[in-house]
Amino acid sequence: MFGKLSKPLYKAGFYTRNQLRSLVPGEFWRARRRALLTRYERLDRQSQADIDTRVSYYNRLSCPASPSSHWEPVKGFSNKGKSSAYCADFRHLIRHFPGYLRANYRFGDVTEVPAEPAFVKSRPIGSAAFNANSLLLKLNSVRHYHFHQDRIAFRDKRPLAVWRGKSNRDHRIRFAQRFMDHPLCDIGCTIHRENQPAPWHKPFMSIAEQLGYQFVVSVEGIDVATNLKWIMASNSLCLMRRPRFETWFMEGTLVPGYHYVELKDDHSDLPQKIDYYRRHPEQAEAIIANAKRHAARFRDTDREDLIGLLVMERFFQLSGQRTAHPLAVGV
Repeated sequence: MFGKLSKPLYKAGFYTRNQLRSLVPGEFWRARRRALLTRYERLDRQSQADIDTRVSYYNRLSCPASPSSHWEPVKGFSNKGKSSAYCADFRHLIRHFPGYLRANYRFGDVTEVPAEPAFVKSRPIGSAAFNANSLLLKLNSVRHYHFHQDRIAFRDKRPLAVWRGKSNRDHRIRFAQRFMDHPLCDIGCTIHRENQPAPWHKPFMSIAEQLGYQFVVSVEGIDVATNLKWIMASNSLCLMRRPRFETWFMEGTLVPGYHYVELKDDHSDLPQKIDYYRRHPEQAEAIIANAKRHAARFRDTDREDLIGLLVMERFFQLSGQRTAHPLAVGV
């Protein structure tokens, strides 16, 4: 069901929806923004507090920022020379605002904090004083937020660990080399840019096939690990070393032993962790339940859009381009 063919079909649907959205007049989006703010106002206090917390986490700016000349006007935003996946998500949010506003952004796998405030998909995990200029948005969602329904209970899965990922980083290759022949693992890299296969290369494995295993390892690539989201939304147990980067998924808030099983930096304790949770399935299932609750927070489309709009609203206010909105106070 989720083999090689499903991904192109999912992406085709994503881009088709965004093409259709581009035909909708701007007034509709501005009215939708007002409607989402009204929805926020009518939420219970706990729901508002959860939204406020997320907005403050994504946008950590606390001091005014003066717009630079290279910031791009909303009305002039163009897809030219940019990733279509990032453009689709960014345009979907930015179109809710007046065209005279100016925004700053950096698309791609961002691993450093920009010198001035910018909307990004990813940032290094750290304190607000360190990464405040990195304003997180839900970008490249077609790649990172494609959740899958998992109907197999943890105890009915194969009691092994699985991982597939591109050999685009040395630490990934070392990981695959270490466990490619281990009896408790089905681990290997898929060919990235190599001219010939290497011993640690293994065939493509669909997400559905990987979800047949009790343990799925998450290994960061250039920035975050793409598979972390669908692992944590499944009935498999996520094993990974402590993340270095974070996105809209708030990887920096994940708690070892509660949301996932923490591995050493060199992954050397993977067999021991597999053995432990094979013998303590009730503990594995408790962690899986916590992980699924975290992943569920990112599946309400309207709420996700509202949070993204409030992140942008705060940016426009702190850059002096808009006065404070009464519904945005406190976030």
